[in-house]
Amino acid sequence: MSYFKTADGTEIFYKDWGSGAPVVFSHGWPLCADAWDAQMLFLGNNGYRVIAHDRRGHGRSGQPWDGNDMDTYADDLAALLDHLDLKEATLVGHSTGGGEVAHYIGRHGTGRVAKAVLIGAVPPIMLKGISNPGGLPMDVFDGIRAGVVKNRSQFYRDLAVPFYNFNRPDASVSQGTIDSFQQQGMMGSIKGQFDCIREFSEVDYTEDLKKITVPLLILHGDDDQIVPMDASARRSVEIAPNAILKVYSGGSHGMAVINADDVNRDLLEFLRS
Repeated sequence: MSYFKTADGTEIFYKDWGSGAPVVFSHGWPLCADAWDAQMLFLGNNGYRVIAHDRRGHGRSGQPWDGNDMDTYADDLAALLDHLDLKEATLVGHSTGGGEVAHYIGRHGTGRVAKAVLIGAVPPIMLKGISNPGGLPMDVFDGIRAGVVKNRSQFYRDLAVPFYNFNRPDASVSQGTIDSFQQQGMMGSIKGQFDCIREFSEVDYTEDLKKITVPLLILHGDDDQIVPMDASARRSVEIAPNAILKVYSGGSHGMAVINADDVNRDLLEFLRS
């Protein structure tokens, strides 16, 4: 198992498999690098070097009391790319990880980056406001906080159902997928995950999106119950200067798992373009 230490001494776990052009994955909340298993196996078998880390406070990484904020997440990602001395990397972020990818580029530039991908991602901002009338109200995120505090294990098991659209009439429900979601969530720190709720809901990534000048692919499901597409992907593609949006009809927030074959195909096509 591979780790490196950040400037504040936090140990960050990462996987680094295969060889070829590097593809770096940033996971969603409250998950870990294992959420990318389908993509990493597929792209690794297709000649790419695939790398994914557990965000601080999540998975197998350290669980500091402080530093659970998007500036530090972006700096941790920068430290990983520097640690591995990656060049011409493609950054892929899902949900909160999409905010991490956007903020990394906004904060550290594109010197190590060739392309980027946002999947079901939170930018530009999830919270409803005067400039974002299509966003979600604060009580939604306060409800998430309350669920984490009251019974985190049960909350994650319940959250997995709309996450993967298992509550839709035609859904093929996978108990294994629900269990994996819960298990990944419970690997992390309640403090880190609690703090991270603010980072995926209240942080405005608009200025970061403007700085993503490399080719950007945005994938989003039009039935995403966690990050509604109209307030996220449809706005992001208008802000980022070199972005294209592909909509998955009926797609859930967990499309990288539920629609793994389609996502893998789209990633490979984008990488080869």
